Amino acid sequence: MPRPDPRTARKAPDGTLPVPLTGVVPPLCTPLTPEGGVDSAALRALVRRLLNAGVHALFVLGSSGEAAYLSDAQRRTVVRVVTEDVDGRVPVLAGAIDMTTARVLDHARAAAEAGVDALVVTAPFYTRTHPAEIARHFRRVREGVPLPVFAYDIPVAVHTKLAAATVLELAEDGTLAGLKDSSGDEASLRRLLAELRGRGLLDRFSVLTGSELTVDGALLAGVHGVVPGLGNVDPEGYLRLYEHARAGRWTEAAAEQDRLAALFSITDAGPEETMGRNSSAIGAFKAALHLLGVIDCPATAAPQTPLDAAAVQRVRALLERAGLK
Repeated sequence: MPRPDPRTARKAPDGTLPVPLTGVVPPLCTPLTPEGGVDSAALRALVRRLLNAGVHALFVLGSSGEAAYLSDAQRRTVVRVVTEDVDGRVPVLAGAIDMTTARVLDHARAAAEAGVDALVVTAPFYTRTHPAEIARHFRRVREGVPLPVFAYDIPVAVHTKLAAATVLELAEDGTLAGLKDSSGDEASLRRLLAELRGRGLLDRFSVLTGSELTVDGALLAGVHGVVPGLGNVDPEGYLRLYEHARAGRWTEAAAEQDRLAALFSITDAGPEETMGRNSSAIGAFKAALHLLGVIDCPATAAPQTPLDAAAVQRVRALLERAGLK
């Protein structure tokens, strides 16, 4: 099986996680059975497909993995299945995402026991939280579980935009190993990268973009890699984009980014009048994986609305246009 590129995989003190973590890190979808259980066989098939493509790491229990919809037992199943199947071939990052520090620590300990290499943690949510409290949250997680912690900046889900000052403080004191930026605020990300570079932190603090549509620009600005939900469907496309960018072939990178942007239209396949945008996006990823023969069932977790037949046909047409079907 492919391993992380040795030119970029300098080891962290724990001996496993490259520092900084670079490359293409797909956030795994969680295949489900028609009854709503975790489909372990399909999850293994997806893992092997991505490993065979040559991805640099895997991220489980993020937004694309429907972590917010899974029970604690289902989350543990996902982490166990993936870590067993990966068997150390690439780093595995696990989302430890919940409303409070105590619950995040429970998820983090379970993930650590399963053998993951790093944790991905949002700010606390449900109640309004001060930046000082957010910093304390990350510190307590880092102190409570001896694994690298990546901050997950996703204000659309947790209703808090991580302040640059907080990220910089936690990067400098070693609390955070990196950032997954899904804020959609490209200007803020660019300013943060400039500040990290000025402080000499980009050689030990990983910045990963979660935006499928602006990867070429983010790599040019200095991010280390990408965490693309669409990478479940077309990992090879993101790997080509990453390699073009790393080699300075920006014209080729832009062309690949344009192709992927067109394919990303699958996330709009579901009709807005009957389903939420998250249901449409996750449903489209799973429909695509089902059409490609990777998973047996395209079901999404309740109460999300499934794609109807017309939406699945739109996904099929876009796969064909992208050369994938």
